Amino acid sequence: MLYQITSLLLEVAAGLLAGTCLLRLYMQYQRIPMSSRSGNPLGKFIFAVTDWLVLPLRRIIPAAGRWDLSSLVAAYLVQLVEFVILWAISGMGGSLLTVGVLAAFGVVRLAISGLTVLVIVYAILSWVQTQSMMADLLERLVMPVMAPIRRIVPLVGGIDLSPLVLLLLLQVVGIVLGAMQATVLVALAS
Repeated sequence: MLYQITSLLLEVAAGLLAGTCLLRLYMQYQRIPMSSRSGNPLGKFIFAVTDWLVLPLRRIIPAAGRWDLSSLVAAYLVQLVEFVILWAISGMGGSLLTVGVLAAFGVVRLAISGLTVLVIVYAILSWVQTQSMMADLLERLVMPVMAPIRRIVPLVGGIDLSPLVLLLLLQVVGIVLGAMQATVLVALAS
């Protein structure tokens, strides 16, 4: 029971921090302004949560084009710390390499979960036709992924089904990722 409670608390804390690092990475890739002057409602929050980890990493890890690799490494390190703590609590069974692989899969799983949440919130806000900074921000985050689907999937009775198709694709990717993770862990164990 103590392990489950610790696991839950670590998952929530690490998920929030690593997810915010991934959101920072994606927003910088999309060139979405995050300063308080830009009116971005998430920018101040993202900086407050991640600056302490990302800025020191930025001194040693250069960006790769539009990709802020320090944010990606920060997300990986947070996931790695989570899995190392859980590994230590569970008795250190298995290799440390397994923990590193689990952290990498954790980052990808977190990115899929984060995009899923963004698509759901975007779809809900699109139904109520709000003209807000948050709705515009969500559209800028979701549209690069949804636009190719929108070109293929036609409107059905005036309803845009591309968010549903994207959510289904994300679920399929999650299932494939889970199978890959199991295969890799079995290979590492043998």
